[in-house]
Amino acid sequence: MLELLIILLISGAIILLATQAGPLVVGAFNHLQQKKAVVTEKRLDTMFIQVNKNKIVLFYSITPFFFGIVAFMFNGNFIIIFLAMAAGLALPALVIKKIEAQRKNKLQLQLVDGVMILSSSLKGGLSLIQAIEVLVEEMPAPISQEFGLILRENKMGVSLDESLRQLCDRMKIEELGFLVSSLLVAREAGGDLTKVLSRLATTIRDNSKLKEKVKTLTLQGRMQGMIMSVLPILFIGWVITFNRAHFDFMLNSETGRFLLIIAAVLQVVGMILIHRFSIIKI
Repeated sequence: MLELLIILLISGAIILLATQAGPLVVGAFNHLQQKKAVVTEKRLDTMFIQVNKNKIVLFYSITPFFFGIVAFMFNGNFIIIFLAMAAGLALPALVIKKIEAQRKNKLQLQLVDGVMILSSSLKGGLSLIQAIEVLVEEMPAPISQEFGLILRENKMGVSLDESLRQLCDRMKIEELGFLVSSLLVAREAGGDLTKVLSRLATTIRDNSKLKEKVKTLTLQGRMQGMIMSVLPILFIGWVITFNRAHFDFMLNSETGRFLLIIAAVLQVVGMILIHRFSIIKI
């Protein structure tokens, strides 16, 4: 009788706590999703991608629960479900970051052709604004979108220098910074802008070739780093499939657990160091 009373009291306390804390948790979750949606909407807007904020909030809210349901269907382990929901929370930000990186990379590849169009237009006697109009007409997105925004800002009264600086701050591409700096210096100090742009196109082309060569030469090292990073995890999974009790001795002893934690920390540190060492900035 006493045990039943204790169970009823504990159950009532849990229900009361869930009733009181539930709306607060849901409200805090919705508030966080709204803030993330506003930031995401601004980031998408800078990439000329128009998405309704309500759809972004819905995407942010559904993704973790969808991942959790899928994990529950394949594996009912609570830890796996929790990790899947955490991955669902992080996925939208990773997707946006990937889209931004692809867009910057595509614009970087278009810069040489864009600079040559500007140079040819200036040689033909056009002004810089007219040369940018030719670039917008001749080139595809994303470079046409970015320089088209400069034209629209110029028509609204924003100075060309300020629009170019905003473009450089918005995209943060080294080669684009070279182009903007060349245009600003030439407008302030004078000089033959066509020659400057021709040399800049050659510099950007040579820089791109050097980056591709370095990327090719370091491919083997990066692949070795990836394999060495994943190999311990795969080995643990392989051992567990054959003998689930293989690590019980270490898990059941304090020293063993301490050694496993040290091994996990060292593995993470090694993966970070390998990633850092495999990146060569030019």
